[in-house]
Amino acid sequence: MAGRFALKKPSVVPGFGLAMGFTLSYLSLLVLLPLAALLFRSFSIGWSEFWAMAASERVFLALRLSFVTSFIAAAINAVFGFLVAWVLVRYQFPGRRIVDAVIDLPFALPTAVAGIALTALYAPNGWVGQMFAPGTALGSLFGDGGLRIAYTPLGIVVALTFVSLPFVVRTVQPVLEEFDSELEQAAATLGANRWQIVRKVVFPSVLPALMTGFALALARSVGEYGSVIFIAGNIPYVSEIAPLLIVIRLEEFNYGGATVVAALMLGISFLMLLVINLIQAWSRRRFGHVA
Repeated sequence: MAGRFALKKPSVVPGFGLAMGFTLSYLSLLVLLPLAALLFRSFSIGWSEFWAMAASERVFLALRLSFVTSFIAAAINAVFGFLVAWVLVRYQFPGRRIVDAVIDLPFALPTAVAGIALTALYAPNGWVGQMFAPGTALGSLFGDGGLRIAYTPLGIVVALTFVSLPFVVRTVQPVLEEFDSELEQAAATLGANRWQIVRKVVFPSVLPALMTGFALALARSVGEYGSVIFIAGNIPYVSEIAPLLIVIRLEEFNYGGATVVAALMLGISFLMLLVINLIQAWSRRRFGHVA
């Protein structure tokens, strides 16, 4: 045992023990301790009451709405975020710096302001929403009733897509910038067409970063509150998200019910991120030789 540790090279910057102790303490105070308190409070009400609250239809529908819309928004951003990053890295055009700066706007914009702006745009009488009203050219494509965006689950997807887009773009963009273009030239020399180059050369190198961006966008969307409550309509059993249900339970002084919903969100989020991390690890092993 002593010989094995003796073979390790000494660190250039000493102080590993102090840094590790500070890291664990900081992580415990900010993350682990609040999560432990949440789980303790939710399970303290008793298993029977916990499962009775967890199995209620309103809780189930709110959780399903939050995670389904978050997954859809993250998937949309995985596709179009990749395209945006590709355009910003591979092409030079007037206003490129402005477009690059606009990507970070959801980071700086207060979520409530974003929610109000999106509601004003996609409401039935808004600039975009009225284009899909019954009787309009676009609305007729969706039947006699048109397409209602605001105050529906579709509006929630729009809001979540808006707030989570930067996570995908900023994760994929550096990888595309560092990608060696000579690999594309070599593939073209060997007879590969553009689609084959993107599918077999570029995409495998970007896939781990794309999965990371997808996971970040999904995590951001699941916990989003401010930008959603304005455009969702907050109709129970229809367009009520889980974070809003937690706030409603707290306003009713039903702290047990609030912690139950929060604990369920925590567990589902952990399982989803665990699966995504496993897929990331597989993609690195599968395509690591390409990068």
